[in-house]
Amino acid sequence: MKTKPCLTLDDCRRMIAACEAEARRNNWEVVIAILDDGGHLLMLERMDGATPANAEIAMQKGRSAAISRRSTKMWEDRIKDGRLAMLKMPVLPVQGGIPVMYQGECVGGIGVSGVQSHEDEQIAQAGADALAS
Repeated sequence: MKTKPCLTLDDCRRMIAACEAEARRNNWEVVIAILDDGGHLLMLERMDGATPANAEIAMQKGRSAAISRRSTKMWEDRIKDGRLAMLKMPVLPVQGGIPVMYQGECVGGIGVSGVQSHEDEQIAQAGADALAS
């Protein structure tokens, strides 16, 4: 039987704090969602000023990254390149979701919504980097 790492509540708190710090540094109001490797919500933070729609979008981005083990930007890029069949995949193909990797294993996903998609990804990456340090 295989043993694999999984996210803890402390891991989620550390990633949320890093994401929030990146957002605040840039005066961005976003929603940050942390999901486990099966795409189940572990933690969500909706910063003051972020819209209710941002919460749903952040969860979908994080879920997409977790279950596909790929960034949502990869899905978006494939569609931009003409692979329209990707629209049938069970993912949200909008940049801002990244898988969380630990010791070569996907342990979850981070999704962010509230600013431009590349800025959402910048925030999510800050969270993933916090787990690695």
